[in-house]
Amino acid sequence: MTIDNSPTAPQAPLKLDWVSVIFFSIVHALALLAPWFFSWSALGVLLFLHWLFGSIGICLGYHRLLSHRSFQVPKWLEYTIAVIGALALQGGPIFWAAGHRLHHAFTEDEDKDPYSARRGFWWSHMLWLFYPKSEFFDYDQYQRYAPDLVRDPFYRWLNRNFLWLQLPLGILLYVLGGWSFVVYGMFVRAVLLWHSTWFINSVTHMWGYRTFETNDNSRNLWWAAIFTYGEGWHNNHHAYPNVAKAGWRWWEYDVTWWAIWVLKVTGLARKVVMPPEQALSNQ
Repeated sequence: MTIDNSPTAPQAPLKLDWVSVIFFSIVHALALLAPWFFSWSALGVLLFLHWLFGSIGICLGYHRLLSHRSFQVPKWLEYTIAVIGALALQGGPIFWAAGHRLHHAFTEDEDKDPYSARRGFWWSHMLWLFYPKSEFFDYDQYQRYAPDLVRDPFYRWLNRNFLWLQLPLGILLYVLGGWSFVVYGMFVRAVLLWHSTWFINSVTHMWGYRTFETNDNSRNLWWAAIFTYGEGWHNNHHAYPNVAKAGWRWWEYDVTWWAIWVLKVTGLARKVVMPPEQALSNQ
């Protein structure tokens, strides 16, 4: 991957993308139907899919596997995990990995970090999606930051078609449990998982403790780690981004690492990048 370190060109005025505003508003509004469609089984579906799409799809798949290559799995399993990530409705794998790699290359730079916390809480949390910059949202521009994924026809296809995967998911949920499952399994799940993920961009660059003196304001925040299955140990991650574990201390809860560990002990995950001994000894 080649990162452009040339001086930043003058920035064009940001324009509000009404398509994004309307899309996110509709999904949030549909999630508000939850009280009228409540059932305990629907709540169970919500919790299961939040974990499956969030921890396995986004945290383990899009983040630690595809963005950082913290470990390797057989290609069939990598593709399966990537599809689970695409079902989270957070963009295609090339878009997600490219944006995250830029975040690490230019952390908190107000122009080159897609969700720079220096622009304020709401920008890093969600406004970056409503005022899209072409270098982060135009495929012809962002694809150069994930060339390994671009070379793969499957990832190019998934990047183009991830949104359509919601149709078979919605049909399956309706067949299994009617509109209750659809409301909780799609709309409530999407909203909760969006904000859980966005917390990493916003709150963990503002509040929490710092184990490592990194060149940014990344923080470790316990409650963010709970909502994001371990991603809230963000200072650890920024200090050693290629390490497969986010929680290093025994009490730093990292559910996503547990899944990676299972893959490792069963022989499905190899070349798992662990924290360096020197860094561990300083904990």
